Amino acid sequence: MSETIPALEERHLRQPDLDALRPAFSTHKPRILILYGSLREVSYSRLLAHEARRLLERLGCEVRVFDPKGLPLPDEAPASHPKVQELRDLSQWSEGQVWVSPERHGAMTGIMKAQIDWIPLSLGSIRPTQGKTLAVMEVSGGSQSFNAVNQMRVLGRWMRMITIPNQSSVAKAYQEFDADGRMKPSSYYDRVVDVCEELVKFTLLTRDASAYLTDRYSERKEQAGELEKRVSLRSI
Repeated sequence: MSETIPALEERHLRQPDLDALRPAFSTHKPRILILYGSLREVSYSRLLAHEARRLLERLGCEVRVFDPKGLPLPDEAPASHPKVQELRDLSQWSEGQVWVSPERHGAMTGIMKAQIDWIPLSLGSIRPTQGKTLAVMEVSGGSQSFNAVNQMRVLGRWMRMITIPNQSSVAKAYQEFDADGRMKPSSYYDRVVDVCEELVKFTLLTRDASAYLTDRYSERKEQAGELEKRVSLRSI
């Protein structure tokens, strides 16, 4: 009996490469982008985003927080809009991201979704989010919920990101920050620390092997077919 798999094209199949899985670690600080989903003057998602920024910087990261104010709705303006370009440049710069959204009507906010929608799945041969790490957090005004973080996990998978297992959901967020906008000591705060630590670990582990981890059989097969087609056309 034949051991071959008829539908499998062996020339496009690659065995695991241990050297590629264990590359030399980069020495620069992990680059983390934080997005938050509210424009309110008193925004608890923004406060949580900056709490995460402080923690990530304490853990040795270089962190940028994108301000969504002035970002047009998707398709409302061309991609050349300055805020869209700023967001896309930061996404390309980052090696990991944190998405922080309020929960509104049982879902993430439109402001959060608009930011993600402006980041394309691909730009020519570049995939701005593929292989980057992702942590998700949410704040809510009532009892603890996980609707927003669950939605953002789905989006993270769609954007081909490595979404870490841990997550944070801060209930009754108006009680969890002091007058200076700092998060009070609590089990919620401890969970935010857990998430930031885990994000840094996953980013350090995967950023140098990202290209190898996201190298896919189906895409190699498709690219080879396109190359063969171009070579065939040139020979006519």
